[in-house]
Amino acid sequence: MNANGAVYLDTSALAKWYLLESNSPQVTEYIVNLDRAAISSLTITEMRCLLARRKRMRELDASLEAQIYATFLEDIAQGSLWLYPVEDKHMESAANLISILPSLTLRTLDAIHLGIAQHYGFERIATADKNFAEAAVALGLRVDLFE
Repeated sequence: MNANGAVYLDTSALAKWYLLESNSPQVTEYIVNLDRAAISSLTITEMRCLLARRKRMRELDASLEAQIYATFLEDIAQGSLWLYPVEDKHMESAANLISILPSLTLRTLDAIHLGIAQHYGFERIATADKNFAEAAVALGLRVDLFE
């Protein structure tokens, strides 16, 4: 699966499409205007965890949590979000990135996302995470940052 022309969306940016957060209108406009918005299967797990956490924090009730998650899955099924699979080799790439970028604060899931992005040849990433953005730039990726 080729990433040519697609933008890889980090979960921190993607969440702003589904939840009302700072810069949500800008992220919505951004995603709607992309030729291809891409995520990985890791994003599905992260999004599920994010919604469950928001429910535990009482920012969402169970009904809204289920509705948002169903909408997210429907966006994948309809092709609004292109889904790229996670493979074992992405974990190896992630471990290697930690060695390549020793001075940066690179969390586990961010390293995996970057390993996936590198493997599929993404040149551009959208995120709302400064540390993730810094690591992506260090790897030569174009970053659209939505804080």
